Amino acid sequence: MAKDALWSAIAATLTREFGAGHYRPGDKLPTEAELAARFGVNRHTVRHALAALAEQGLVHSRRGAGVFVVLRPTDYPLGRRVRFHQNVLAAGQTPSRRISRGETRASDAEEARALRLKPGDAVHVVEGVSLADSQPIAAFRSVFPAARFPGLLDRVREMGSITRALSAEGLADYTRAETRMTAQLADPVLAVALTVRPGAPVLRTVAVNVDPKGVPVELGTTWFAGERVTLTVADQP
Repeated sequence: MAKDALWSAIAATLTREFGAGHYRPGDKLPTEAELAARFGVNRHTVRHALAALAEQGLVHSRRGAGVFVVLRPTDYPLGRRVRFHQNVLAAGQTPSRRISRGETRASDAEEARALRLKPGDAVHVVEGVSLADSQPIAAFRSVFPAARFPGLLDRVREMGSITRALSAEGLADYTRAETRMTAQLADPVLAVALTVRPGAPVLRTVAVNVDPKGVPVELGTTWFAGERVTLTVADQP
C-alpha cells in the first residue's frame, strides 16, 4: 500500500472510532509509538495521519501532553419536524448559526417546481453554517416564496433563527413533506465553510417543508459534515 494510502487509512479508522464513541471529547489518544505499533507503520506515517485529523478539527495536540480528541458527533434526527436548535440542544450541545447570505432574487426552475411557483417568481434565499458547540456541522441554503413572507430576511437578520422568523411572518408550524439524501465529496468552497479538507465526505439532504395545509413554504438544502453528524430517520407526529 502506498504511503499516502496508509496515513489516510489510519486517519479514516480513527475517525470511525471517534464516531462510534471509542474515544470521547477530551480523551487522550495513544502515543505515536503505540499507534505505530498498532497499525504496523512508522511514526512519521502516524504523525501524518494525526496532522490530517487536526486539520479537520477532530484532534488537537498539547505540547508535552499528547493528542486529544475534540470531536463530538452530533445526533441529528430527520423527522417531520426538523428544528436545528432543538436537535442540537437535545444532543446536549449548544447550537448557533452564522448567516452568510440573505437576498431576494428570481426563482430557478427547480425552486419554482418545489415551491409551486412560476419560474422567475421572487424567492428569498438564506445561506449559512450551523454549529454545535462552536464546531461547524452543516452548511445550508433555504429558499422561501418572497410574496408569502415579505419581511422574512429582515426578521432572520434580527432574530438569527429561521423558525422564529417564519413564526413572526405568520407561519407558526410547518412539517417536512419529503427529504432526499445523497452522498458527495466536499468541494473547496464547502470545505472552507465546514472547516474540513477538500474531498471530505458530506451528506446532502434536499427537503421540502409545507404548512398545515400542505402548501410548500421552504426548499432546503443542507450539507452535513459526514464525520461530525450521525443522521437518524425518526418518526414524529
